[in-house]
Amino acid sequence: MKMANPFTPLLWAVTLLIVMIQIAPLVVVVLVSFANSPVFEVTFGNWSLRWWERMATARGFWAAMELSARLAALSTAVALVLGTAAALAIHRGRFPGAALLGTILLSPLMLPGIVLGIAVSQMFRAYGVTDAFTALAISHVVVVMPFVVRIMLSSLALFDFTMVEAARTLGCSYGSAILRVAVPNLAPGLVTSAVFGFIASFDNYPMSMFLVDARTKTLPIQMLEFLEESPNPTIAAVSTLLLVLTAMLLLIIHRASGLQRAVIR
Repeated sequence: MKMANPFTPLLWAVTLLIVMIQIAPLVVVVLVSFANSPVFEVTFGNWSLRWWERMATARGFWAAMELSARLAALSTAVALVLGTAAALAIHRGRFPGAALLGTILLSPLMLPGIVLGIAVSQMFRAYGVTDAFTALAISHVVVVMPFVVRIMLSSLALFDFTMVEAARTLGCSYGSAILRVAVPNLAPGLVTSAVFGFIASFDNYPMSMFLVDARTKTLPIQMLEFLEESPNPTIAAVSTLLLVLTAMLLLIIHRASGLQRAVIR
């Protein structure tokens, strides 16, 4: 007969406390976005959609959101191709320095974003890159690549490449075997990499602040300028919308990665 772990209630209590600490600021932001007060405060019983209506007509927010979405989609697509190829080379390659290459590709995660921002801005200035969107796209690929490489290395470690060889012995060409066998098995890792990369690019501020110009502003930069110029709970409505979109993307990860099936089992 199994004895109950005396520390289980304590572990649950600590876990609940951590979850509450993590969620509490987000709950406050959501409540403020529906409050009728013109300042950042929660007023129970006095709810309004005025800040959501103002968000719909706020100057610059939708253009910045559209730019951030295009930038995140482009940088994620490029990083997904390059990062997957790099992960495959590191996992399957038999060459000196493979581990070092992996560390180099993951190094942007270890450096403060502001340091990377200063570095890439100086690099673009030295090479004469003046187009803000081009500079942002390249720098965001640098931000997204570590997520793709790390996740795909984990996915490749769980994939049995003998299945590709088995498909080839059954008449498939190498390309067909990759498409029919490898891609479906690696799809959860690809989707997870894409979603995490998209979020990392869309929310990036430290690098973007050095590369934007007056006509090319990402959403985080636009939000900061709004807070400096005319702070009001409209920014809370924008933040709540981003929380909903992020939750939807994380739900995609949950479904695509098979975590639900694993829990049911």
